[in-house]
Amino acid sequence: MNKHDHIIRRIVEAAGHATQSLGVGRVLGQIFAWLYLSPEPQTLDNLTAALGISKGSASMGVRQLEQWNAVEKVWIKGDRKDYYRAKDYFGRILKSAALDLVGKRMETSSSILHEANEQIENKKGNSNLSEDDEFLRERIDKIMKFQKKARNMWDSEILQMLLK
Repeated sequence: MNKHDHIIRRIVEAAGHATQSLGVGRVLGQIFAWLYLSPEPQTLDNLTAALGISKGSASMGVRQLEQWNAVEKVWIKGDRKDYYRAKDYFGRILKSAALDLVGKRMETSSSILHEANEQIENKKGNSNLSEDDEFLRERIDKIMKFQKKARNMWDSEILQMLLK
């Protein structure tokens, strides 16, 4: 038993609550925090034992964190198991996660908004738009403008410097 186990457990739980509140699941935060606070690379078996999670949950969590470039697979000479260690490029990790999560949602909503806008424009070509149609078209236009500003925000110099 490590003399810092109590502190590590509290940080792992806090990380789990933080990621859960962001909608990405408690396990992702717990896995990342535990790997980050582990001085040596860890296996999925170590993760399941330490965090009390299933091997499937640990495997899916590690894969997601790998996609975000938050953890990396490490080779240990003489051992066939996969070992993982957390990276500490917090800005890059946050950027990867945000682009993945927000980007996918924005793409989906953007295509829905474009489709709705096209339907209204097609209706406009056939006849005059009703007040409801005009209202909806204006609201969709405002949402699309906001999305464009949000996408441009990722290109700002200040944000790029922060997320390095």
